[in-house]
Amino acid sequence: MPDRQQESHKAPSRWPSDRHRWVKTPDGVDISVREWGDPEGWPILFVHGAAQSHLSFLPQFTSELADRHRLIAYDLRGHGESGKPLDRSFYVEGRRWADELEAVIDSIGARKPILVGWSLGGRVLRQYLVHYGDRRISGLHFVSTRPFEDPSVIAPASRANIDGRPDTLAKRIDAHVAFLRACFLRQPPEDDFAVALAYNVIVPQEIREAIASWSTGIDETRAALNKVTVPTLIAHGRNDALILPHAAEMTAAAIEGSRISWYDDCGHSPFFEHAERFNRELDEFATAISERHVRERRT
Repeated sequence: MPDRQQESHKAPSRWPSDRHRWVKTPDGVDISVREWGDPEGWPILFVHGAAQSHLSFLPQFTSELADRHRLIAYDLRGHGESGKPLDRSFYVEGRRWADELEAVIDSIGARKPILVGWSLGGRVLRQYLVHYGDRRISGLHFVSTRPFEDPSVIAPASRANIDGRPDTLAKRIDAHVAFLRACFLRQPPEDDFAVALAYNVIVPQEIREAIASWSTGIDETRAALNKVTVPTLIAHGRNDALILPHAAEMTAAAIEGSRISWYDDCGHSPFFEHAERFNRELDEFATAISERHVRERRT
């Protein structure tokens, strides 16, 4: 009798996710959480950037990562499928972002997930560490992000996006297109860009402006990162037009034992622009963590 072909857990196309749940945050926001991959694999939780969505990580969900790991992503408040309250207090108070991530971790029943935070997502990881520490997680992967909100690491394209307040529909469309283009040195195919633009434009302007005004102090950030004990990987493109590479060096200096993976010929989105390498490094990172925890449980 022939061997049965091993089941593939990769996402077959852009849209399907047969594992979906809603999570209610402590402040009452409905958060959409989706899963791909092996339900028995080591959990990896992805947190996207500003004006993005869980669909940003399709190059991971459709890869062989899904055959070995449990892949989870949620839409941040104000984004994608999640609730979009317009009151700015939902976005400028750091504890709310941390509580949201904690609620997602609680809901998925994942023991010691690895957290992957891209851009704004990395700041959410930072906020989680400020309020909860790293006791419930097994690893951190900061991607093109600035946990330290030092103005010196903000690149020109990002500064223009933060400072801009487009007051007409036409200007908003132009700003959204310019911001999304700045997320890539190696531009995506036009159909992929159109999908990304679609989930960018559904984030209301009021929410974008509220997020732009949220910040956490440098001393508070350093204190939280200095306490990190879990393995930490930092990925950053050398040609990032939104966050300068020095941001990665600041993060690495604050987390003992962390490692930077530099991406040449790469902008703000290494997981898309160099997906094969990014997926390989994430697979190696997650596999090493899972094997270590298995050994520890046996001893």
